[in-house]
Amino acid sequence: MPDAYAHGSIRSVDELRPGILPLRQRAVARDEWLRGRLDSYLPELMAREGFDTWIVIAREYNEDPVIMSMLPEPFMHARRRTIILFTLLGDGTVERLTFARYGMGDFYKTVWDPDKEEQYTCLAREIKRRKPKKIGINVSETTAFGDGLTHGEYTQLVRALGPGYSKRLAGAERLAVGWLEHRTPAELEAYPGIVAITHALVEEAFSGRVIHPGVTTTDDVAWWMRQKMVDLGLEPWFPPTVDLQAQDQPYDKPAERKLIKHGDLLHCDVGFYYLGLATDVQRNVYVLKPGESDAPDGLKAVLRDGNRLQDILGGEMAVGRTGNDVLRSARERAISEGIKPSIYTHPLGTHGHAAGTTIGLWDRQEGVPSTGDYPLHADTCYAIELNAKKAVPEWGNQEVKMSLEEDAVLTQKGLSWLSDRQTRLYLA
Repeated sequence: MPDAYAHGSIRSVDELRPGILPLRQRAVARDEWLRGRLDSYLPELMAREGFDTWIVIAREYNEDPVIMSMLPEPFMHARRRTIILFTLLGDGTVERLTFARYGMGDFYKTVWDPDKEEQYTCLAREIKRRKPKKIGINVSETTAFGDGLTHGEYTQLVRALGPGYSKRLAGAERLAVGWLEHRTPAELEAYPGIVAITHALVEEAFSGRVIHPGVTTTDDVAWWMRQKMVDLGLEPWFPPTVDLQAQDQPYDKPAERKLIKHGDLLHCDVGFYYLGLATDVQRNVYVLKPGESDAPDGLKAVLRDGNRLQDILGGEMAVGRTGNDVLRSARERAISEGIKPSIYTHPLGTHGHAAGTTIGLWDRQEGVPSTGDYPLHADTCYAIELNAKKAVPEWGNQEVKMSLEEDAVLTQKGLSWLSDRQTRLYLA
């Protein structure tokens, strides 16, 4: 897509505004997605992980991260205490009950009458009535996504169940992670367009419409992106950042200036939530010097190394492999090709740094305990985050770091980009 990188031919992200749904239509879409996940995917997941019962418990403003993805619109929080009970039935479907003061339509059947009995008493009775063998609760020592049950709620649950059924409680970490990491066909159909909005946002931010050398600072560009997201009705999940490298400012030295000058290489990191899905993108722009029409060949060579590293990593990512195995293989291949790699790829979806398999951390290139040992699953999304370093002759052989992050989906067929990826430097 060369036109998207050509100097002076940038489109405005506002051109995509008509395709961004108003809140009410977003709620309809998200409820449809939730219903599909509950009806079609949850039974498969519970059977896969060997649980016949799963309890999700949360209190208002201290929510389990799992329950936030299970509440239908227009719920924004758990109400007082919200309890959801899932039971895998003999016919392969999942019964869905809620123990809460406020009903959730036909998503979950309400079975508790607060005027007649205590909440946990009702829960314990319904559990014992179903005689489950293995009861999943969200407790985990390895991931926050599987550790949403607070100590206070756990204590009350054990007291209500009694010693016999309490022995059947088991950590449901893999249930929680499996629920959060999986993307349904409807979600995967919408995701490319959501990522494309992020790309358009960066494209405009990294253009002459926003960047004016000698006037604009990196903070100015970061705040422009944050404001634009809010103006479009998108929710930033972290504050956008913009940094620069130049001949007088190497990447490994403390930043001495934020004022953007001709000849700088700028890098951004930006992401938002829309329709309950997160994006996470890092791209780069070269600020042309007077008389220049393209970036120096040395900078373009670093980008080529970054793209090659993406290809290598993508080629290693396959369903069933662990993150640590993929990390080791990808690094070995890259190094054998003369690339200086750093890989820190993470799952993407309901959260920005999401549930699932970790493939390296910037400070753990030898592997990541626990989350790096978790296997890759089909129909999961990732932010392919990494960097490559290379000496640039035009900068006196100063080493330049090219940091890239592009959003992708892993299926049984392999990894593919949700939208395009940066293969040419933006020019401003």
